[in-house]
Amino acid sequence: MSASLELGDIFRAAGPAWRSAHAGRLPLQQLKVMSAIEHCRTAALGGHVAACGDCGHWRIAYNSCRNRHCPRCQGNAARTWLAEREADLLPVGYFHVVFTLPARIADIALQNKAVLYALLFQAASETMMTIAADPRHLGARIGITAVLHSWGSALTHHPHVHMIVPGGGLSPDGQRWISSRPAFLLPVRVLGKLFRRLFLTRLRALFDADRLAFRGQLAPLADRRAFMRYLAPVRSTRWVVYAKPPFAGPKAVLAYLSRYTHRVAISNRRLLAFNENGVTFRYKDYRRDTAHQQQVMTLATDEFIRRFMLHVLPRGFHRIRHYGLLSSSSRKASLARVRELLKVISTPAPEVPEAEPAMPPPCPCCGGPMVVIQILPRWCQPRGPPRATDPAGGSP
Repeated sequence: MSASLELGDIFRAAGPAWRSAHAGRLPLQQLKVMSAIEHCRTAALGGHVAACGDCGHWRIAYNSCRNRHCPRCQGNAARTWLAEREADLLPVGYFHVVFTLPARIADIALQNKAVLYALLFQAASETMMTIAADPRHLGARIGITAVLHSWGSALTHHPHVHMIVPGGGLSPDGQRWISSRPAFLLPVRVLGKLFRRLFLTRLRALFDADRLAFRGQLAPLADRRAFMRYLAPVRSTRWVVYAKPPFAGPKAVLAYLSRYTHRVAISNRRLLAFNENGVTFRYKDYRRDTAHQQQVMTLATDEFIRRFMLHVLPRGFHRIRHYGLLSSSSRKASLARVRELLKVISTPAPEVPEAEPAMPPPCPCCGGPMVVIQILPRWCQPRGPPRATDPAGGSP
């Protein structure tokens, strides 16, 4: 067991053999992701050398890859994103709603990620906006922040969308704020029925427009009759829409978002061991009671890499999206109107001074100031042997 085991360690050791075994069958995007994670914070990406002005201690810091699939690089991205979102929070309750695709549809989505993940966003957001606008329910225009996750805890393919929704919305005429009930937003069974209808209707339209691909075991679905027979079971089963209890205030919303918005399929802290038996990691088994959900699993290394690669997103695909009151086209005006109706005084955001060059952290030996003494180009090592190094440093 190793507390310092990282995904990059596994990819550097086993990635070349895995790519060789699957040569000619791997999408370019997957190859780019593997390369980025393997090279993250190594000499391949360059970096800098800092030295202590007091004791002379040297420290090497290599640059980050900044790939959105890399577990090492999401902390800074999440903090920046959250700082921007904090100004959007309203003094109301917030709800967490999850829309999940049935397994049969998830299998099709795996071979048509860009199209069906986009449809998942579209159908889920339209479902929420439609039911919320219905006078029999809330009768208001709501705001939504939606985040796509394509994985289960054991790295299986399990596409679902997490939504964070303020507990209320603007009346149709924009003259009132309509609050939801304290512990209830919208009926999940009604949401599930509309979500199923919208998704299946548009899925059939995509098939008729020849925008779906079917390979391997799904190849027979290219025939329309086979495709319709395949969809028959999911047309009559309940589609899962899960509404969690409301958050305990805006700070809890931000804490949740910090964990979910920039999460990748597996974090380094869940990795326990990597050896000839494979990769051992922690996961949650949601079929068990809460006290026994934390479990440990060991997968053969090839299978572990295969499962991680299932969750590489298509190039340019946005997995965080905003709708309704929070859509980019109307967010500023909508939030200003809501705050006016709620009689909340908006304090202007403080002016952010121009960013100064990042200073290296203090010397780990004596606490003295560290000064950058050398910039390292890609693939270059520092000139002269430093007396002590810390190659685990971050990017400058």
